[in-house]
Amino acid sequence: MSIIQLDHIDVDFPQKKGKVVKAVQDVTLHVEQGDIYGVVGFSGAGKSTLVRTINLLQHPSAGDIQVNGVDFVKDGKQVISNKKLQLERRKIGMIFQGFNLLNETTVLENVAFALKHSKLSDEELEKRSLELLDLVDLKDKANFYPIELSGGQQQRVAIARALANHPDILISDEATSALDPQNTQQILDLLKRLNKELGLTVVLITHEMDAVKKICNKVAVMEHGKMIENGNLREIFLHPKKELTKRFVGGSLEAIQTLDSLNLGKLSENEEVYQLVYSIANVTKSIIIELYRQIGVEVSMLYGNVELLNGEAIGTLVVLVKGDSEKQKQAREFLEKQNVTLTRLDEKGDLND
Repeated sequence: MSIIQLDHIDVDFPQKKGKVVKAVQDVTLHVEQGDIYGVVGFSGAGKSTLVRTINLLQHPSAGDIQVNGVDFVKDGKQVISNKKLQLERRKIGMIFQGFNLLNETTVLENVAFALKHSKLSDEELEKRSLELLDLVDLKDKANFYPIELSGGQQQRVAIARALANHPDILISDEATSALDPQNTQQILDLLKRLNKELGLTVVLITHEMDAVKKICNKVAVMEHGKMIENGNLREIFLHPKKELTKRFVGGSLEAIQTLDSLNLGKLSENEEVYQLVYSIANVTKSIIIELYRQIGVEVSMLYGNVELLNGEAIGTLVVLVKGDSEKQKQAREFLEKQNVTLTRLDEKGDLND
């Protein structure tokens, strides 16, 4: 069941002289309970604008929005009362690139601030705040001030605060963009742990595909306000269709650039170039050695790469195979049986669909 349903969402920003900037155009996004769903795109792609429609921090110009089974918007019009919306928003935590902490109050007080409208006693409020800090491994920093913490620690305080009202959904809007690689990894590890331990659904907005690769199970790619690809991360990674997606996943476009740099020129009649993408866990023998041994073709490796995809090692190989048309056919048939995704590349290095 979808915990978030965005259907045919438009977001228009009127400008002077009757002009309109279409920040989001006809985007449909469904997020299932328990997903870590990455929304990736370069600056200005519309990803943050889109995701902020989930809790109506940004109102859409058109489309339908349903969250936790509750209709928020129908045909671009808000159908939920403002009072009900305030209650539903408590089920949606949100963290940002700027940590938005209160610098003049302690870490404990920052977390407790999110519970100011609750009916908890002072003692219960402190207990709950300490539990949240313990959840993000910062209980020992309760009486510190934000300025005394590292960037990663400040972001963990922001996460603890976002979890104060037991949300079902956590939206991370470029929350790791201002952090160094070590702190970024710690925050991503924390989000993944919270997803598993609390059953928290996470929507991760980012321009960094590496973050998506490490923790997401699904991904949507946005460009110029439109969603150009979305679905299972593994499928998108192994079979990217759009040029931007290839840039984000790294393998295909990098391979093409490598081929271009080699200046191979036009291939001879008996030469073909193939890209192989595969899960290393599913390949127990050397594909190249077996290809030579069983088919008798000459194989040259032009490019190789290994990336971790949500913990799974995915390999990419680009190979030049020499042999007559019958040998090439046998080579393709062999490769297609080896648990690999096989793509033939033409002499210019462009992917053939």
